[in-house]
Amino acid sequence: MYYRIIVSLILLLSFGCREKGCQLPEEIAKVPVTVQVERLEEGFFATKSQQEMAAFIDQNKFFADTYLERAKYKSDSMLVRPLFLMSENPSLDTLAKQAAATFGDFKQEQQQLETAFKVIKYHYPAYKTPQVKTFVTGLGSMGSDLFVSDSMLVFGLDYFIGKKASYRPQVYEYILQRYEKDKMVPAAMLLLSNNFNKTNPADRTMLAEMLNVGKAYYFVKSVMPCVADSSIIGYTGQQVADIRYNEGKIWAHFIEKGLLFEKNPFQVNKYIGERPNTPEIDAKSPGRLGTWVGWQIVNKYMERNPEVTLPQLMAETDYQKIFDQSKYKPERRK
Repeated sequence: MYYRIIVSLILLLSFGCREKGCQLPEEIAKVPVTVQVERLEEGFFATKSQQEMAAFIDQNKFFADTYLERAKYKSDSMLVRPLFLMSENPSLDTLAKQAAATFGDFKQEQQQLETAFKVIKYHYPAYKTPQVKTFVTGLGSMGSDLFVSDSMLVFGLDYFIGKKASYRPQVYEYILQRYEKDKMVPAAMLLLSNNFNKTNPADRTMLAEMLNVGKAYYFVKSVMPCVADSSIIGYTGQQVADIRYNEGKIWAHFIEKGLLFEKNPFQVNKYIGERPNTPEIDAKSPGRLGTWVGWQIVNKYMERNPEVTLPQLMAETDYQKIFDQSKYKPERRK
């Protein structure tokens, strides 16, 4: 049976960082980073003609080239017309207003980004802070939920309005719960971790896949230390609480079934890939449980090896070493 636990523990997990303290060390806090956020949806919805929309595109060439995929259109005029029609669409205007109400001045997200970029720049001094822009996409009519590159980061705000939105992304419910305001910046940092997280393509075992994602989650937690684990992995607070309570049972399943060195992609995907649940363990458990376990193994490895830096962890592809030195072995509750 997959046990559930009381709300007080959920609250402890959600707000524990406030009790323990999650401020950046002084040497990281003083790293000079300034994040300027450009709210492109404001200029987009202010256009009153196709000529003004053409000027908007011309003023934001890099954004148009990368995020709006300008090259797919034979001419700018073929891009201008659908964009202008979007800007006059009442439904999109509704989403824009709801996004503005949800995110306000974007100060909270801006502070999260500044914190994250300080940590990244501290560990990777050559890192250059990307341009940060927001947009309202019409849920993918133009642009995507997130765009992350070396030089630009774009947030499609309408994806992350949450349950009160008039229109929501057309995805399964278990994925839809990740499209919430608190999960937006962590999701961007998870994508950004790909720039630093080295993998070994030759190793396709369950353990390798678990630790590859586990390292990515560890990266996000390192650069966003005050963010709840649920916001990083995209579970609900209750799911995180349940998983923690049943951690020993989950781990016992992997060991008893001999899964760590499984190479069959179908079997690996049962625990790593997108699924509403993991019925092999319990029908009420969420999907992607292997990635959660991988994260916990990485956590234990770093706790036991405090001399290992974040860049060293990200560069490490000896998965057996990480596993062995983690000594991960949660006890199963009776």
